[in-house]
Amino acid sequence: MERIYVDTSVFGGYFEIEFEQWTTPFIEKFIVGEFKLLYSQLTEIELKNAPEHVRNLIKLIPEKHIEFLSITDKAVNLADIYIQENVVGKTSIEDCRHIAIATLNNADILAGWNFKHIVNVQRIRGYNSVNYKYGYKIIDIRTPREIIS
Repeated sequence: MERIYVDTSVFGGYFEIEFEQWTTPFIEKFIVGEFKLLYSQLTEIELKNAPEHVRNLIKLIPEKHIEFLSITDKAVNLADIYIQENVVGKTSIEDCRHIAIATLNNADILAGWNFKHIVNVQRIRGYNSVNYKYGYKIIDIRTPREIIS
């Protein structure tokens, strides 16, 4: 079973016309247990400000198909390195923390709809060059559309 880290944008994408046709079947794969959802403390924090229906989406996925990941000091430090290495600017620190948490927990894939700071060829190369330089796993970053296709 693939272990897929899902960033906050996917939860919102489930309810957005632009993304729902791919996000709905993607989330269904977690519900039926085809994929294991890597759900982080950071995603949980970010969803606290989301509308109730977005926050409640996680409740559709059985707990046995979810692996909860904490924000660790090591993840915070790796995220800081992404910033220091100019992968993205300082305002994107939370996005860097998503990448770091997924990397350090050996996610098979990170899924997201954030094209500016995460699912972006230049950014992916940057994150992975840092990961390689510091001895971490190369992370595969894709949209739900790419994963279910």
